[in-house]
Amino acid sequence: MTDLTEYLDYSSAPDQLTGGVRRIPISTAKGEFSVWVKRTGNNPTIRMLLLHGGPGATHELYECFDGYLPAEGIEYIYYDQLDSYYSDQPNDPDLWTIEHFVDEVDQVRRALGLNKDNFFLYGQSWGGMLAIEYALAHQQHLKGLIISNMVSDVQDYNRYAREVLGPQMDPAVFAEIQQFEADEDYDNPRYEELLMQHHYTEHVLRMPLDEWPDSIMRTFKHLNKGLYVHMQGHSEFGMTPNATLGRWNRSADLPGIRVPTLTIGAAHDTMDPKHMEWMAGQVQQGRYLHCPNGSHLSQYDDPQHFFPGLVRFLREVDDGEF
Repeated sequence: MTDLTEYLDYSSAPDQLTGGVRRIPISTAKGEFSVWVKRTGNNPTIRMLLLHGGPGATHELYECFDGYLPAEGIEYIYYDQLDSYYSDQPNDPDLWTIEHFVDEVDQVRRALGLNKDNFFLYGQSWGGMLAIEYALAHQQHLKGLIISNMVSDVQDYNRYAREVLGPQMDPAVFAEIQQFEADEDYDNPRYEELLMQHHYTEHVLRMPLDEWPDSIMRTFKHLNKGLYVHMQGHSEFGMTPNATLGRWNRSADLPGIRVPTLTIGAAHDTMDPKHMEWMAGQVQQGRYLHCPNGSHLSQYDDPQHFFPGLVRFLREVDDGEF
């Protein structure tokens, strides 16, 4: 493990005054912008860049990492993607593409000095999709890959929501949700209320709403709804068919991922944990981490399994023992 004196020493770093925060310039087809990042710790061989979900959520989804990873000496870097709350927000749908975000991640990588000797890429939900896409395009720069709570086929996500999770609800509630979706009445407050009370607290974060951590409430408050709806749709209960990610499927391409890869699934996730276990067998060097008490945000509702499994993977890859 990295010596904690060195891990906590920012004295020679240009971001000492800001506590690890900096803005990274990003070149796009629509001009120059900047994105927000925050580094925690120093570990020259384990540097993990965090790709948040959404699209359009924020790094705040991972603030609980502060309670677990510093004691392990792992360096990790929060990052708000373009058009997310802490970064620039050009609000241009022409930039809301997989191709843009993959290029953006690579620009961030270069600015941070991440390379095959130290670069672990962690992506959860939409961030997991982006991590897969990045690995398929640029895996020569990766030391390890973590795909958390994301299947490799959106249609499987949709099927699981409607054929497995939906029928677990009260039939009257499920029927009402289905009617709102058939009517495309997604902005109806009742639709959101039903999902929050009967789906989100069961499969997104398994806590009563009044116990959800402040970091998660801030994430919802700061969500870029326009970006989220454009790419994902209106809820976490499957993707809306006309969303730009609505037909995304990389299952057939997983065998092309050569770097050590950890897939993370949870028993109560919005995604099928069996699919995420299958993914670990499709990549060339894969392992599956199961969180038996967790849901979509298993770092919050099953940290007892999530963090030890994540740390073990990072260390074994770093030690050449994976």
